[in-house]
Amino acid sequence: MSPTMLRRSPRHERGVTMIVVLVLLSVMLLGGLGLARMTEIGTLASGNAAFRETALQASEVGVNTAFVAVTTLADENTDTGNWYYASTQAQDSHGMPTVNFDVAPEVTVGAYSVRYVVDRVCTGAMPVTEPLRQCLVKQVPQIESSTDKEKTDPPTARQFRITVRVVGPKETRAWVQSLMTKG
Repeated sequence: MSPTMLRRSPRHERGVTMIVVLVLLSVMLLGGLGLARMTEIGTLASGNAAFRETALQASEVGVNTAFVAVTTLADENTDTGNWYYASTQAQDSHGMPTVNFDVAPEVTVGAYSVRYVVDRVCTGAMPVTEPLRQCLVKQVPQIESSTDKEKTDPPTARQFRITVRVVGPKETRAWVQSLMTKG
């Protein structure tokens, strides 16, 4: 065989390298776009988790504010109309009272709006004349730390349900409920 037969002419090989490089660049571009999208989703998810955690922390302000308001409440048998209800309110399917939170007192914590309502855990006719029959009372013995003896709440202790709604950036919403005893 002659050497001219073994060599191919350059004009037959001109476009093959270009096509292989373009295919490899396209695959690398798609991989880079997929990686960038995964990174963006991870960043958004961690940001949303941070907003939710901050909203839960802001709810503590609402619970504490409601607690102070209940302890200074003059008449437990009368609704205030915007934040305190003398009897248990109707609930939705999630266990939240069906009251208008937009008229409830608002506490601003940074970029978060914290609103709270309190309802006494009592049913029946008002005023409450028989707390043991009409209201939820805590009858679980508590241990006093100083004497290590069991101590129960007095029979006149009343239970209140505090419900806090927190609305924050990006329409972040958190709902927190807490029971408090006043005796």
